[in-house]
Amino acid sequence: MRRIVRHYLILGFGWFFILLGILGLFLPVLQGILFLCIGAILLSRTSPRMRWMVMRLGRRYPKIRRALEASRGKARAWWRRLSGGRKGSPKDHI
Repeated sequence: MRRIVRHYLILGFGWFFILLGILGLFLPVLQGILFLCIGAILLSRTSPRMRWMVMRLGRRYPKIRRALEASRGKARAWWRRLSGGRKGSPKDHI
């Protein structure tokens, strides 16, 4: 049960960040690319297709890879704050 809830939470937050990223592309207040990267990273945890796309983008565009790595760090920090600072493998969390 807990695994299913976690799966849907990750999917929900992933799509939430994707939508924020799309809004951020048009609104000057939000950082669209950052939110798109965080959403893609979250979705890549549950979707093999999204994981493949993230890896392919990283290989083809080094600037996007650096943005993805920065976003991954921010997503891990965000997850640690939400989970109460639990230690463990970052792969277990995000």
